[in-house]
Amino acid sequence: MLADELRTNGTANPRNDVTAESLQRLAAEQKTRKKWLLIQPKSQTSMMVDSGSVSMPLNLIMVATLASTLFDVTFIDERTGDEVPENFSGYDVVAITSRTLNASKAYKIGDRALAQNKIVLLGGVHPTMLHDEATQHCTSVVYGEIESVWNELAHDILRGTMKSLYRAQELRSMTAMQRPDFSFALNSKNAKRYSALIPILATKGCPVGCNFCTTPTVYGKSYRYREIDLVLDEMRYHQQRLGKKKVNFSFMDDNISFRPAYFTELLEEMAKLGVHWNANISMNFLHKPEVAEVAGRSGCDLMSIGFESLNPDILKTINKGANRLQNYSTVVGNLHNNGIAIQGYFMFGFDDDTDKSFQATYDFIMQNRIEFPVFSLVTPFPGTPYYEEMKPRLRHFDWDKYDTYHYMFEPRKISGERLLENFVKLQREVYKGRAIMQRMQGKPLNWVWFVNFMMNRFTRKLKPEFYL
Repeated sequence: MLADELRTNGTANPRNDVTAESLQRLAAEQKTRKKWLLIQPKSQTSMMVDSGSVSMPLNLIMVATLASTLFDVTFIDERTGDEVPENFSGYDVVAITSRTLNASKAYKIGDRALAQNKIVLLGGVHPTMLHDEATQHCTSVVYGEIESVWNELAHDILRGTMKSLYRAQELRSMTAMQRPDFSFALNSKNAKRYSALIPILATKGCPVGCNFCTTPTVYGKSYRYREIDLVLDEMRYHQQRLGKKKVNFSFMDDNISFRPAYFTELLEEMAKLGVHWNANISMNFLHKPEVAEVAGRSGCDLMSIGFESLNPDILKTINKGANRLQNYSTVVGNLHNNGIAIQGYFMFGFDDDTDKSFQATYDFIMQNRIEFPVFSLVTPFPGTPYYEEMKPRLRHFDWDKYDTYHYMFEPRKISGERLLENFVKLQREVYKGRAIMQRMQGKPLNWVWFVNFMMNRFTRKLKPEFYL
């Protein structure tokens, strides 16, 4: 049956009659199990996005775990060197995940699979945010998380009656979330390219709603979380699998500390396990010394914090209410006092940026000895309020360059040429050998040192035209 013929109008509606048991019966009625090909495309950006070791793609692993209950699943991660086949004759379903920076690559794969009469699924951030565009390159778009539409989607695949869009009316509780089966990634021939950090998820969603963020659309504004015992059980599983206590985890949550009671209880229990971990975290509660203390005691090695800007007008513009400039140094001090390194994110290219923005950021980083500063250019991502606001001023819509490292629009208070000159200069200055020694002196000799010296080599080669 042709992929075009599989489509019906409309979106998936919750069906109470579709249960896990009815799906198993329906799958058993098939002459042969349908075969899925899951694809993590490599980005085509010119910057170091998919270079070196890469993190295991937790979302795609979760899709594989879910799909394998009914279908045969093959897992391909193009970032590690896996090759996407030209011929899809061995598969019934080709499912591709996509962010904006690899959307054009995902679309090409989708077009090729459609031409070979396969059921093509597109999911991930970009197809969710621009589902009308993505629909042109697939049989069906999976809007947001697949768990919340799985029963309807699996039923329609088994019956061969696909809809163009699968969008849940309500999101599922995380209690029902299966433990991800990492064997799909770990058994691949290029598994050695994966980072040793094990991705894990405790919460989903973010009620804050920064105007440049895609999270509320993809995972909802409601804040969902797994029972603490389930998170701990997953950690113990990996300890047993690896035969050691000191396992390194990386939380994939967008805002793990939003409910401080949940967060601190989780950390108190993790402290008993002997694991190490890092996470992205909001600044909401980090000015309180007790939060940093329990984080350090529970094995936190590094916190990734979006400082974004040292300009209060910019923080107000982007609705970054949790960021209070008067708390910045306090937050840094609390973490450092408990042996926690900081990966600090800083963005440039806002309308209120000037030459002074770069000097203020440099001074803050050096005075507070931020271990791993990360710099990006403001990128209005499709589907966000900020994108709609800035759309008339955007220089292009080349998704390959929507990687936070390309110049997207000219700010009102600084020329584009001057912006990029300052952007390159700041990175070079922060990652000079002398600056690295000043920031890192007396700190544990670990992978953060290595990253700094890699960045030293990288930033020396930078030129403003790289960002055009």
